[in-house]
Amino acid sequence: MLLSGDQVLKVAAEGNFAVPAFNISDYSMMNAVFEVCEEKQAPHIIAIHPDEVRHIGRYVLPAIIDRARTSSVPTAIHWDHGATFEQALTAIQYGFTSVMIDASLLPFDENVALSRRVAEVAHAVGVSVEAELGTIGKTDGYAESGTDDIIYTVPADAARFVEETGVDSLAVAIGTRHGLYPSSLTPELKLDLLDEIDAVVSAPLVLHGGSNNPDDEIAQACRRGINKVNISSDIKVAYYSRMREVLGDEGLREPNAIQPSCEAALQVVAAQKIDMFGAAGKASLYR
Repeated sequence: MLLSGDQVLKVAAEGNFAVPAFNISDYSMMNAVFEVCEEKQAPHIIAIHPDEVRHIGRYVLPAIIDRARTSSVPTAIHWDHGATFEQALTAIQYGFTSVMIDASLLPFDENVALSRRVAEVAHAVGVSVEAELGTIGKTDGYAESGTDDIIYTVPADAARFVEETGVDSLAVAIGTRHGLYPSSLTPELKLDLLDEIDAVVSAPLVLHGGSNNPDDEIAQACRRGINKVNISSDIKVAYYSRMREVLGDEGLREPNAIQPSCEAALQVVAAQKIDMFGAAGKASLYR
């Protein structure tokens, strides 16, 4: 069931749960995500970063979109962390049903102007838009954009931002970082700040990062206003750690002998996230 991001997240907001957005970078990972979400009857989002689009190639996208269209659970296809207006247009042309414009490193007024411009164009063709205000931290060269220190989202600014841009969802900075945390960092969510933001912002809120934040904090956030959580590092670590183990058998060479156990490892992590976010069994709410 292919939907826009807005259609997926509105139900999550009404039901007080969070939808997992799984970043995939190949067809095998995509299949693993769809299978576990269908098994758990969980609405979800397939997120693909511009770097991942360049890796898999645009010609794979119609197959991913068709897989979403025929799936038994609600799904949106999301362009993750687009940086420019031109990238947003490209995502729309490729068939994405949700786009993110991440202008969080720009001054507030410039972020508003660019996000509003993307929203106006995307909404004209039924595509939803996510933007970001405040900036989550970064950990390593693999992580998406961020700052060395977290720039926390200001609640009053968030309310004004959503009103002036018309975006459908807002990624907020409340204490997470992209990627895997080094041992020198102790992650901690500012749940009181989340409560303040949720009280003044009507749009669904999004959490990026969080691989090393305690599960109970993430679970609480999903009951206190977060309606979408991005998952990338955790499922990729599971998938490729298992692949390293499998490839220790030098006799293996065929993908259908190598990838199934990697997909299974990914699905264990994905299932745990689905349960943590409260998304299991929620596909029935969309019918």
